[in-house]
Amino acid sequence: MKKRERVKRKDNVVFFPGIEKRLTDKGLESLHNKRFSEAIDLLEEAREHDPDNDEILIGLVMAYFEASAFQKAKVLAKEMLHKGVGDYFQMVDLYLTVLIQLHEYQEIITTIEVLLDEKEVPPEKYDHFLTILQFSRKMALNHTPEMPGSMEEEDKNQKLELFSLSTLNEQMLLVSSLAEKNIRPYLEEIEEYLKAEAGHPFLKSILLTLLKDQEIDRPIIIQKLAMESTVVPAGLPEVGMQPKMLEVKAALEKRFESSNPVLYENITSLVERIFFISYPMDLEPRSPYAWAAAFHLLAEEYHGMQSDITELAIEYGAESEEIELAIRQIDHIEKISYPNL
Repeated sequence: MKKRERVKRKDNVVFFPGIEKRLTDKGLESLHNKRFSEAIDLLEEAREHDPDNDEILIGLVMAYFEASAFQKAKVLAKEMLHKGVGDYFQMVDLYLTVLIQLHEYQEIITTIEVLLDEKEVPPEKYDHFLTILQFSRKMALNHTPEMPGSMEEEDKNQKLELFSLSTLNEQMLLVSSLAEKNIRPYLEEIEEYLKAEAGHPFLKSILLTLLKDQEIDRPIIIQKLAMESTVVPAGLPEVGMQPKMLEVKAALEKRFESSNPVLYENITSLVERIFFISYPMDLEPRSPYAWAAAFHLLAEEYHGMQSDITELAIEYGAESEEIELAIRQIDHIEKISYPNL
């Protein structure tokens, strides 16, 4: 006979077995659906019942981070590191990401120097940590505690110099540090980066979202994926609400969500990645149904299945030639992919 779980009590309140699991599942679902305040409430409650649960704690750090509660994320991540909760180097990465948002470069330097001195960094992680260390040293030299009223003057005198950074990783870290800053003093440099052929499409998408968030309402030229467009950032759709992407996802949801939810989730991730990197360009073909068929075919190929493009063209009401064009576009963008930090 299966042993029954004991009923928990706290301050004379009865908690039924499995409540922390239900709270955790709901909290992580809220986190996934970007309801960050709700996720925090649920995961904090789950933590009260199961204070050492890796899944709860990591989820809570992520929820704090996404809700911009960076100090809370920092305190909890540091506590987890000291207690050895979760995968150590995953937690170090998470902790450093939070510190970058807080501009606590000296703490980043100290943390990484200790890691390197201990000589326990896996070979595949060494360059990653060294890049962050070098970036933080540069930032620490230019970043001094601000006196009241000095921030605006400091921003006027500070430059990004994105193209002076030798690696994509360094550029990515610098762009990440802009999230909590007034972006206007850097606008001219950002415009130069956006219209340069050499700029990375992924970083250009991040910069455009920052310009949109800060309601920059002047025309900006952007070159991306061998295309040029003039956009007004404040008037752009949210990156996750691009009309064509929503139509593509709707078509795939209708086809897959009930019949193969795992494949549907994988396809959705691919769709979001491709449309993030291409944002805000409207790539050919125009038909969202051709794109949906292309994502369908590629996702099944990735899973070792075979699809007939002619049959998919009929199923999605698209032209085979347009599906082939969309596949070529996806393949090209996948080769660019995300920077590997």
